[in-house]
Amino acid sequence: MPQSLENVEKRRLRDRQEVIELTQKLVQIPSVYRPGVEGGNEEKVAYFVANYLQDLGIEAHVQEVEPGRPNVIGIIDSGKPGPTLLFEGHTDVVTEGDPDAWDYDPFGAVIENGRMYGRGTNDTKGNLACMITAVHSILRDQEEWTGKIILCIPCDEEGLMIGIKHFIDQGWAKDVDGAIICEPEENQLCITQKGAMRVVIRVHGKMAHGAMPLSGINPNTRMAKIICELDEYEKREKRRLGRHEQLGWPSITPTILQAPVKGDPQINVVPDQCMTTLDIRTIPGQYHDEIEREIQAILDELAKDDPDFSAEFEVIEDRPWTETNKEEPVVKALAEAYKNVTGKEPIYNGVPGATDGTFLHLAGVPIVTIGAGDREVPHQINEYVDIEELAETTEIYRTAALIFLNGNQK
Repeated sequence: MPQSLENVEKRRLRDRQEVIELTQKLVQIPSVYRPGVEGGNEEKVAYFVANYLQDLGIEAHVQEVEPGRPNVIGIIDSGKPGPTLLFEGHTDVVTEGDPDAWDYDPFGAVIENGRMYGRGTNDTKGNLACMITAVHSILRDQEEWTGKIILCIPCDEEGLMIGIKHFIDQGWAKDVDGAIICEPEENQLCITQKGAMRVVIRVHGKMAHGAMPLSGINPNTRMAKIICELDEYEKREKRRLGRHEQLGWPSITPTILQAPVKGDPQINVVPDQCMTTLDIRTIPGQYHDEIEREIQAILDELAKDDPDFSAEFEVIEDRPWTETNKEEPVVKALAEAYKNVTGKEPIYNGVPGATDGTFLHLAGVPIVTIGAGDREVPHQINEYVDIEELAETTEIYRTAALIFLNGNQK
């Protein structure tokens, strides 16, 4: 039976308080991955989450992906046949940088003027708290629903995403009908996201005295030519594809430039090798195998007129772009939930970077990325999330889950 307006307001206040307290507890457990540093991983926060779920009566599994880096999987089965909905929110956060540069303790979860400050408040422990609170709210109110809810809480989203890859490899995503990726998107419905390629290019040369450069082979000048050709390639792709409505422009960005690759640089020494890394972000209409062929063609063309040219590249990470149709049940459920909660029409958008949802998409799961938090705030000093947005997101997740699981999408 539908709740009265008075009871709905009481529930929202109850859930608001729970999501605030849970977010604070999560943020106050540092989970920056620091190789070789004791406690520099996600283990402590993962076990906190697993115990929290178990205390709520939710079946919880902890699976170690790498030493000290576990995934947590929560399972809530209605006992009735129906669809399976997955919520996903990661436990790791990026480095806080210099703590003295912050106005607040990076792991204090201080609340001031309607905002909570701290590393992970925005990306994405606040949204992790929202999804757990939303499911808890459904359970404690004994709502009627069918099917199954899976809470996917992986490690390493900020790295090479080993957590979600392990989750999929273990078969957890096999029968999922829709996934809500809980990331800071100002509660916009992000139904597409950019692809990402991480590429390393190495140019080989020959060491020489800076006063006698002709006795060596300078890899730096050759790398400069490669970078200039890549810049021209990026311009051609922009002209070919135009600006994507939700994702903007494709890009090829050299990020690290290093010479020599090993040993100390010296101003009067021609190095023996130069290395650069590329952060390539793609949009629909681009295909990563074609980009690889284009990079190789650039290297081959430069080698034609230079007998001393020696270069190769390696793709160290490949995450394709994703698109989800607006008619997918998970999209329609979120759109209806957003309207019910806010009284406004949803805003559709795209994710400028990759998420764990990339690999769920590859596994055949329709995904939508939505959550509390300013899109521009992740990874910044004085990261924050608005308290009222956490409450709103919790209500959206709760409402969307019931609509999706009961097949009430319009």
